[in-house]
Amino acid sequence: MIKGLSGDVTVNVIASIIASLVLLAAGFLWGKFKERRKYGRNLEDYDFYPFTINRENFPEFNLKDFRLGMHYFLKNNDYTAARQLIFIGEQNNVRGQLEPSAEYLENYVRIVRLIGKSFPNSGIEILLHNLADPSHSLIVLENNVTGRHLRDGTTNLLIDLKKRQLLHEEKLNYELNIGARRFKCTTIPILRKDFGIVGAICINIDANYLTDEVMQSKERIEAWFKNFCRTDMQLDENILSKDDYAKAMKGQRHFKDEAS
Repeated sequence: MIKGLSGDVTVNVIASIIASLVLLAAGFLWGKFKERRKYGRNLEDYDFYPFTINRENFPEFNLKDFRLGMHYFLKNNDYTAARQLIFIGEQNNVRGQLEPSAEYLENYVRIVRLIGKSFPNSGIEILLHNLADPSHSLIVLENNVTGRHLRDGTTNLLIDLKKRQLLHEEKLNYELNIGARRFKCTTIPILRKDFGIVGAICINIDANYLTDEVMQSKERIEAWFKNFCRTDMQLDENILSKDDYAKAMKGQRHFKDEAS
């Protein structure tokens, strides 16, 4: 009987030890899991670690895998691996590889400058932002009415445009009231495949200038319209449709003129 009791005690002790070891192991693994969730994994634990071995058996930076990692961490939190990815990207000049080149915006630079120069001293400002460099984004500024300077940065413009893009909203004909200043504005995002929003064209009309200055007298209104309609050359070409061309030849003066 004593031997039976001794055997039962031994079994219970062994079972308790095994249960304790299981619980200890489970607690250890749970702690490691929580720690990993909090601090993340190393970047090399992911399939998109941005280095491959080339034919000469040398490690080579892989931009495609870097972009896969970038898109993954935009949706999933892993602070450790994300920091490592950023560090590797900076080491391999990934900013220069991913950012759209200056040549892409060059045509927009010309467009904005020519539109601005078409309406000088009119209170209508037009500018171009290069959103690949938000802290120095302003690269073209014509007919300055906001007091900004080239190479000035933008604040939340890129974030706001991305939100509106997701909501399929246009940033068209909106009003800004800043202290005593009032503006009518339109912002047109510039999109590039694989990069998203890379720039923005902004049109800002100084509403107070028009109401407080231009409209104060008949002479000022006439001067503003003369400047607005001023031309530098005259060409012989047709921009009208066939029907409107015929009406113009008969004496129609503008598109709402029904006299002819």
